[in-house]
Amino acid sequence: MNTPVIIGGTIAIDNVATPTASVENVLGGSAAFASVSCSYFTDATHLLGVVGCDFPQDFLGLFAQKGINLDGIEHSEKESFVWTGKYLEGMADRETIDVAINVLEDWQVKVPAAVADCPIVVLANMSPENQLQMLSQITAEKSFVIADTMDLWINIAREPLGEVLKKIDCLVLNEGEAKMLSEESNLILAGEKLRALGPEYVIIKVGEFGSYLFGAEDTFYRVPAFPLKNFVDPTGAGDSFLGAMAGYLSGLQKLDFSAVELRDAMVRGSVASSFTCEDFSTHALEAATRADIDARMAQLKEMSCW
Repeated sequence: MNTPVIIGGTIAIDNVATPTASVENVLGGSAAFASVSCSYFTDATHLLGVVGCDFPQDFLGLFAQKGINLDGIEHSEKESFVWTGKYLEGMADRETIDVAINVLEDWQVKVPAAVADCPIVVLANMSPENQLQMLSQITAEKSFVIADTMDLWINIAREPLGEVLKKIDCLVLNEGEAKMLSEESNLILAGEKLRALGPEYVIIKVGEFGSYLFGAEDTFYRVPAFPLKNFVDPTGAGDSFLGAMAGYLSGLQKLDFSAVELRDAMVRGSVASSFTCEDFSTHALEAATRADIDARMAQLKEMSCW
C-alpha cells in the first residue's frame, strides 16, 4: 500500500497569455497541478485547499477522475482565487496582470481529521503562515515534509518562511528564489546555505537546464530537464515537478529517503513537468498516460547516459 500524500496549496482559476496564444478560466493553482501530477505515481493523493462558489464542477470532476481524495477541499461562499498573467517573448519571464485573492483573503487552513495523518506532506506554494497552519495540524507520528515557496514570500514574509524551513525535510525552489533567499549568486553556495537553514535536502530548479539536489556531506546530484520541441506554457511546471516527486516517494512505502531516492524522484518530476509545458493548464498532463510517462522517462535515461 502506498504511503498517503497530502498536498496543500492554492486551487485557482487562471487566465494565461503567451506571445502566441491565450486561454481564460482554466484550472490553475499550485496544489491543483501538484495533485494531478502526484496521482500518476500513487493511488494515495489527498488534496487540501479552498475553492469558491464559482469554481467549475468539471475541475473537481478531473480530480476525482484521477483518484484524488477531495476530503480536504473547503468550499466557500466567496469567489475563487483567480490569477491572470502573461509571458513575455521567450517565456523566461512573466508579468502578473491581476490577482483576485477572494477566498484566500482570510483563509485559515483546516486539515480534516480524516486526512491529517498523511505521512508525506507537500506544502505547495502558499503563504508561509498557511504552510505553518497546515503543518501544525498533521497528526502522523512520523512524516516527510516537502515545501515550495516563491519570491513574494521571500520578500514580504521571510520570518515565517524561516520557521517553515526549520520544520521541513526538503525545500524546492527555483534559481532566482534560491539566490534571493540565500543572498548568494553561486548556486552551489546557495544550496549549502539553504540546507543550513533547516531542511535536510534542497532542490534548486534551473528551468531548461534541469535541477540540482543538495544533501548531507556535500552530496550533490544534477537531473536534466526533458527537452521539448512543443513548448506552450510553463505555468504549473514547478508544481507538477513537486507532485511527481511526492508521488514517487509514496510508492517507496517508507519515510527515510536517501539522496539517491530523492534524485530518482526528481527524474519523475522532470518528466511530469515536461508534459505540463506542452499545453495550457493541466491539459497535456491530464491527457498523458502512465505509459507515456514511462516512455519519456526511458528517453531521458538514454539521452543522459555517457
